[in-house]
Amino acid sequence: MEVDYSKVRAYGDCLNDGAVQVSFTLPVPAGDEAKEAARQLALKMGFEAPSVTEMADLGAGFSFFVLYGKCAHTVNYSAIKIPKQQQAIMTFTEINDLIREKIGRKVVVVAACTGSDAHTVGIDAIINMKGYSGEYGLERYPEMEAYNLGSQVPNSELLVKAVELNADAVLVSQVVTQKNIHLENLTELVELAEAEGLRDRVLLICGGPRISHELAIELGYDAGFGPGTLPNHVASYIATELIRREEAEKK
Repeated sequence: MEVDYSKVRAYGDCLNDGAVQVSFTLPVPAGDEAKEAARQLALKMGFEAPSVTEMADLGAGFSFFVLYGKCAHTVNYSAIKIPKQQQAIMTFTEINDLIREKIGRKVVVVAACTGSDAHTVGIDAIINMKGYSGEYGLERYPEMEAYNLGSQVPNSELLVKAVELNADAVLVSQVVTQKNIHLENLTELVELAEAEGLRDRVLLICGGPRISHELAIELGYDAGFGPGTLPNHVASYIATELIRREEAEKK
């Protein structure tokens, strides 16, 4: 089976059939009219022969739909270029050995869920000693001093703590994404860091379910980590990037 990467189309039962499944909610009561509204909306999205296969009454005048159809559009996959982190992923032991040999001091990391975000599962998985999925958290790294400030920490307080501890890296986790509040909060942190003259003194790293490295770069961060990130992924980046910057300064 040969694929033309310049014209990639959705795949369902066979190559290039364009078959897709889409789901969404409409602010209308469940019924025949609602089902037809969902079908018409799918047509306006560009789907061919859309079919509503599921409709659920959500109450309060809202309905949820699942539709199938065919999308005629293609994308040029071969032309897509996404910024990616280039460092190798190292083990717990390799990271600590590298810091000890190349940096010669403990690396200080300060982390928090900032703004109104009270979800600490992500940042806890990266920072707390027990870690996640078999990987130790940064608190357990002997060559790192990691501080987890918890949830709902104002951006200004996070930066104050970073200065107090002379942090090498600041990690911010954003799980709440309704109305793009995560983008506003992440942007505010960068702006505050720049206003305080801290931006070039620390690595700014963000993470969360809707965070990508590309988005992080666009917002002014040094790196971004999305779903599936493990503690050693973040630790590998921090150690490698600090060493790269120190070597660059010596030249």
